[in-house]
Amino acid sequence: MTASQPAAPTVHLAQLNVATLRHPIDDPRIAPFVEMLDPVNAAADIAPGFVWRLVEDGTDDATGLRPAGENVIVNLTVWESQEALWDFTYRSGHLEVMRRRRDWFERHVAAHLVLWWIPAGHVPTVGEALDRLADLRANGPSPRAFTFASSYAATQAAAQGI
Repeated sequence: MTASQPAAPTVHLAQLNVATLRHPIDDPRIAPFVEMLDPVNAAADIAPGFVWRLVEDGTDDATGLRPAGENVIVNLTVWESQEALWDFTYRSGHLEVMRRRRDWFERHVAAHLVLWWIPAGHVPTVGEALDRLADLRANGPSPRAFTFASSYAATQAAAQGI
């Protein structure tokens, strides 16, 4: 490595969010959301800092997976940094999905988004992600499970052996 090349990140940020559908995924009232899936996922795939996203075998998205309940869809991604995820979520075409989410999804009373640091190269499982969400819901934000509003640095997670 030369002095001009930055070191590869040693950690990445994993993200899970869950959303409870107001109607079945094939209902015409959900069609606008379904129509946005391919362009938003394609934008994520090329976004700066994007590393990986969960997809169901044989498909281009994870909407058919229902590990959190029959009407609950999951989105599990990995990013190089919290800033990269924030930029994609709130400074790209994804923002339109966020603005219209109440058209398609129930309002969650409990936390529906969780962030946590992982070693670079690790691919989180859905089970691991749901455990982090459960931890956030039960114990509040910590270096193990946090949100954009209550974030922790990777060094804080490492200091606790997480």
